[in-house]
Amino acid sequence: MNDSLYIAATGMQAQQLSIDAIANNLANVSTAGFKKGRVQFQEMMHAGPTPATGNAAAPLGIGIAVGGQVKDFAPGSLTQTGAAMDLAVDGAGFLEVTLADGSRGYTRGGTLQVSKDGFLAAASGHVLRPAIHIPANVHAITVAPDGKVTVQANEKSAPVEVGQIELANFGNPAALNMVAAGVYSPTEGSGEAVFGRPGTQGVGRLAQGALENSNVTLVDEMVTLMVAQRAYEMASKVIQASDELMSMTNNLRRG
Repeated sequence: MNDSLYIAATGMQAQQLSIDAIANNLANVSTAGFKKGRVQFQEMMHAGPTPATGNAAAPLGIGIAVGGQVKDFAPGSLTQTGAAMDLAVDGAGFLEVTLADGSRGYTRGGTLQVSKDGFLAAASGHVLRPAIHIPANVHAITVAPDGKVTVQANEKSAPVEVGQIELANFGNPAALNMVAAGVYSPTEGSGEAVFGRPGTQGVGRLAQGALENSNVTLVDEMVTLMVAQRAYEMASKVIQASDELMSMTNNLRRG
């Protein structure tokens, strides 16, 4: 295939993926706790020297490749809801949960719930780690900024501590892999989870009665969308120009 056609075609495919990611961001601008995604591009033209060629820049391919899509875990602003089961992380860190297969997942919070077995669970329904059992028919559940969880049987009873929430942090959270809505699993690139009590060791504090807003900014997304659309349009014009040049070449041969 003509190199210019291939370069332009891979460029159009890459920009289409970028536009899809931007559209997903815009669709979730009002989704609590949503983290925007970005498509990463990588060149296919040259690499370093290889034993086979010894060249300083050995060709690997032609065109544009998509290196993957990463999440931007920049914190969103907090909205006070006043609901006792709403919980947000004010700063860095993730709540640890137990996934269906027994592995560990991580989430930024949301509206908590009590599972059918009486354990405190994230908005996704996954039980928090370490497991915190909530007695039946409690009057109030309180989560302190430092993660201490207490319950009250009635208005006049003294609070009883039932558990402690810790937050996990990662060296490279952008490399986390999303396994469910708002739930992520670690990868080799993200590194292992490092735990700390909320408000210490580089992690944020917990905010009960609040939800974290999406970190999508409309202005930024619209600018990025315009850039992607222009790049897509330019690639399509390259294909059109290449087609015209090949047509002219064929006509010259026939002449």
